[in-house]
Amino acid sequence: MGVVNVTPDSFSDGGRFFNPTRAIAHARQLIEEGADILDIGGESTRPGAALVSEAEEADRVLPVLDALADAPVPVSIDTRHPELMRVALERGASMINDIEAMARPGALDAVGNSDCAICLMHMQGDPRTMQAAPAYTDVVAQVEAFLRARVAACEAAGVGRERLVIDPGFGFGKSYRHNLELLRGLTRLSRHGIPVLAGLSRKSLLGRITGRDVDNRLAASVASAMLAVERGAAIVRVHEVAATRDALLVLRAVTDENFQP
Repeated sequence: MGVVNVTPDSFSDGGRFFNPTRAIAHARQLIEEGADILDIGGESTRPGAALVSEAEEADRVLPVLDALADAPVPVSIDTRHPELMRVALERGASMINDIEAMARPGALDAVGNSDCAICLMHMQGDPRTMQAAPAYTDVVAQVEAFLRARVAACEAAGVGRERLVIDPGFGFGKSYRHNLELLRGLTRLSRHGIPVLAGLSRKSLLGRITGRDVDNRLAASVASAMLAVERGAAIVRVHEVAATRDALLVLRAVTDENFQP
């Protein structure tokens, strides 16, 4: 899953693709590099980020979505606003990636008449304050329980589990240690028959491990994607598609005896 941030303040790219023309060109480049899914977001959810109105978020992402109507891969919209979910699906989005796990009133109704995929993410707190003092007694067990509950809520609303993806939410209300525990325990989350999405690319966890700033975390990001896939992740959300794809092809060649390049 290739990341397209149409924001002025994303932690990962500093607004380089805030201009719609640049965002569209970047999305097409990610497809050429081998992205299987594009994830378009119009609200920065980095720690401490300011809230963005639904109207402003729509103004950012919908022109990009419209321009990618002919894209040969599914397009996901990263949003927690139910009305934007509905409009994006009407305009061709194939997936909703929701950091609030469809818990906001109206979210499940917005996707009910669609066959779109839905990513349910765990987050402790809100982006403005989530990194202030995250606390868990057992982070893997608590994230697992939350995601199982949200899956059950979706199923109760008539959304089949075959449409669902779960995301433990690396960096969303988790400390350095919590993130490492989640990565070590990712296999546990992958045993529920629902694809797991892992988003570790360029995150502060990798910066703390390596001592490198956000623009110099390529090797660490690729390594984290490899580790996530080895532990059961079905989707990795990344900024550097080409390098990650190459690394995962090598992993597949080693682990799948039937793989043919």
